[in-house]
Amino acid sequence: MITTKSTSSMEGRDLILTRTIDAPPQRVFQAWTDPALLKQWFAPLPWTTSLIETDVRAGGSTLVVMRSPEGAEFPNPGVYLEVVENQRLVFTNAYTKAWEPSDKPFITVVLTFEDAGGRTKYTALVRHWTIADREQHEQMGFHQGWAICAEQLAALVEPREFVNSSAA
Repeated sequence: MITTKSTSSMEGRDLILTRTIDAPPQRVFQAWTDPALLKQWFAPLPWTTSLIETDVRAGGSTLVVMRSPEGAEFPNPGVYLEVVENQRLVFTNAYTKAWEPSDKPFITVVLTFEDAGGRTKYTALVRHWTIADREQHEQMGFHQGWAICAEQLAALVEPREFVNSSAA
């Protein structure tokens, strides 16, 4: 059985989600870097993403706008710090486009995509600036929300059995 697990660690500032996904790292990495794919799974339903812009390279900017079920929009600008194709993505909201400091840094995200024999050990380490930021993120629903997104990500990238309804 494939499971998703969320835990807290590192002096109380980190939230970590790990999951084994039944797809190769290349496919999982692509779902994180292709805006058309990212839009399909990134927000925990019933939330959606209304806009995704990515410049996937170290120093490139990213913008993800999440929309609540009530229609309120929450822009999340950031900058990629490290990009290792099919292995690792690091980004932060400490900066916005063109290395402009953000008003309130909140997180740096370190994603790893480790080959596990054709599957992917997917780890999302979310490092917060302060313990209070980590606590706020937990209260916002980190564990549930990121677990839902991991399920949606897996559903998008894992192979599906084709059922031919006309063959009977």
